[in-house]
Amino acid sequence: MERRNQTRIYEFLLMGLSEHPEQQSLFFGFFLGMYLTTVMGNLLIILAVASDSRLHTPMYLFLTNLSLSDIGFISTVIPKMLGNIGSGSKLISYGGCLTQLYFFGLFADLDNFLLAVMALDRYVAISHPLHYAMTMNSQRCVLLVTGSWVITTFHALLHTLLVINLSFCGPNIIPHFFCDLVPLLKLACSSTYINDLMLILVAGTLLVGPFVCILTSYFYIALAILKIDSPKGKQKAFSNCTSHLSVVSLFYSTAIGVYLCPPSSSSGGKDRVFSVMYTVVTPMLNPFIYSLRNRDMKGALGKLLRIKTL
Repeated sequence: MERRNQTRIYEFLLMGLSEHPEQQSLFFGFFLGMYLTTVMGNLLIILAVASDSRLHTPMYLFLTNLSLSDIGFISTVIPKMLGNIGSGSKLISYGGCLTQLYFFGLFADLDNFLLAVMALDRYVAISHPLHYAMTMNSQRCVLLVTGSWVITTFHALLHTLLVINLSFCGPNIIPHFFCDLVPLLKLACSSTYINDLMLILVAGTLLVGPFVCILTSYFYIALAILKIDSPKGKQKAFSNCTSHLSVVSLFYSTAIGVYLCPPSSSSGGKDRVFSVMYTVVTPMLNPFIYSLRNRDMKGALGKLLRIKTL
């Protein structure tokens, strides 16, 4: 009752990854390097796909959108964190927090859907190669990408509007390095029943649904690969899938650990570490995984870099 009688707050304090001042310069250099690597790597993939007509296929259409989503994903979180470390201030305005919450939800969900779409694409390519061109035609691919953007846009908007209806009257300390939904709800001094219900039902469905789709796709992919007689063919098929599966495993294991596992009194540090894995590490790894293990992509990147150099 005492919290409800306090003045409404209009800014929050982001505690960051560490409260020790001597570690801030280390974090600044570390995350700045990861941010620049992520942005440059994903931009190179987008430019390489756009400049090489051989890469104008469904798989690279999905990869381009994933790279675009990863740039937005990491740009939603890291620049503000770097700005706070550089200025020594931990403040974020109420409007800035809601903006960060919306775009974080948008790009996190979009990554989630695009990974599922890419798994579906690999399943059709390996399990039904003769029907691939007909099944993954241009109209269907555009529909899958557009549908992913539309669903994630409205899902992020839903949670943001529900948070706007909450009252925040103190304390205003968020034990995180960005405005995430779960720690923000803990600060509300009004009922969060609807927010919690939507988080479990809607967010849980949108997270688990694509994950189940990915697992199902790879189950049938594994069955199809085992039927290949040629050892070289098996090796090539497994090589095309292991990189995608490694990214999926990292993304979902950490995201599920944050949003769907029961909270505990000591989960704050774990949640921040897990959040770094799927908000920073995964977007940074995607360009390396999808380019260094892909001959066509390496050729397109080499051609692009030669043109830029000349």
